[in-house]
Parts: sequence; C-alpha cells; structure tokens
Amino acid sequence: MTPEAEILVLSAFLVFCRIGACLMVLPGFSSLRIPAQIRLFVAVAIAFAVSPRLLPDIMPLVRGASDDLRIAMMFGELLNGLLIGLLGRVFMIALQFSGSVIANAIGMGQTLGVPIEGHEADPALVSLITLTATVLIFALNLHAEIVHALLASYRAMPVELGFSIRTGLTALVDNLDETFHLCLRIASPFVVYAVIVNFAVGLANKMTPQIPIYFISLPFVLAGGLVLLGFSIGDYLTLFIEGFRNWVIYG
Repeated sequence: MTPEAEILVLSAFLVFCRIGACLMVLPGFSSLRIPAQIRLFVAVAIAFAVSPRLLPDIMPLVRGASDDLRIAMMFGELLNGLLIGLLGRVFMIALQFSGSVIANAIGMGQTLGVPIEGHEADPALVSLITLTATVLIFALNLHAEIVHALLASYRAMPVELGFSIRTGLTALVDNLDETFHLCLRIASPFVVYAVIVNFAVGLANKMTPQIPIYFISLPFVLAGGLVLLGFSIGDYLTLFIEGFRNWVIYG
C-alpha cells in the first residue's frame, strides 16, 4: 500500500469512527432487534457516502500527524460519536421514563410487554410509546437529518481538537435537563390524574373500610386512564417529536 493510499484509508476510518460510534447508541439504529451485521453495513455505507465531503479536510491532518497522534485522533472520534449518539439516546430514555410514569399512573405498570430497545421487559404501554416514537423518527425522515447533523458536528467538534470532556459533560447535562423537563411536562396530565384518583379512592376507602374499594376501583381507574391516554397521545407524541427534531436540527 502506498503512503497516500494509507492516508486515505486512515482518513476514511476516522469518519467511520465518529459515525459508527454515534449509530451504535442512537435511537432506532442501535436497537437489539436489528442484526449487528445490518447495523455495521449501515454505518459503513453512511461513512462512505459522506467521506468525499470530509476527506479534503481530514487527510491533511492525518498526513502531518505521527502514529501516536493518529491513534489519539481515532479515540477522540469514537468519543465524539458516542457523545452525539448519547445525546439522542437521552430522548428515548426520557420517553421511557415518562411512559413508565403514565403506566403506573393508570394502573398498567405491572403489565409487561415485549422489549424494544433492550433486553429487559418494559410495561406494555412503554413499549407501545417507544415503538411509535421510533417509527415516527423514521417516517418523518429525521434519520436523514441526523446524517446532516453529523456532518455539521465536524464544524462544532473538529477532528484536530479531539474530545473535550468539559464540553461533552455540559452538553449532556443540558440535554438531560431539557429532555426530562419535556417528558415530565407532557406526562403531567397523568400525574394530576393519579393524584386525584388515588385521593378519591383513599377517601372512599376511609369512609367504607368494610368494602375493598381499592380493588373494586381498579377497572374504573384503568378505563379512565385509557380514555385520557386516547385524548392526549397525539399531543404527547407531537411534543416529543418536535423536541427531538429541534435537537437534530439546532442542537
């Protein structure tokens, strides 16, 4: 292999390091339901597709770097890709958290469903919400916007600067604050519903201690929660997708 071909391969591998690490934890692409070979081929295909645009800026850096610096650049690109993917993964974690809040609020917390993202089974309602949100991400073409965001990340996080721990932690903490605030806001009607219903059931149980009011009220609590879910699920998912879209485009 000639020295110029070696530089070309190393530069393309640097692109693959950031994109592959990002897709490894990004919602949708990183699901365990997708075979590892397919995820690898997708990452390689995207890396090859964007390489012609990035290689003119990366190849001079690789050409003038020593072997130790090249290894450091590879680790830096892996960490940068993991940070970007983790920022997107936080949205799905927050959505799962809000789904668990809703499931427990309406009495479906013990009804387990098929896990979508991991090995552990979540409540069926959480699986339904996360699956719907993942489908919407692909249906609204946000997965393609993520590729544009990865290209833009080379301006915000250049290869030559490596990985900044302080900047990464700041971005992660800010993203955690925004995403969990968003998901708690869209799950707030169910929190209010749970407080009112449980207060009413507890009060009725105090007034008639000889009757098991709690067990009698469970079907009615579940029915009321499902009615509330039916009215609010559209706005719930719309607000989540808008928040995810804003992060992809402006984040």
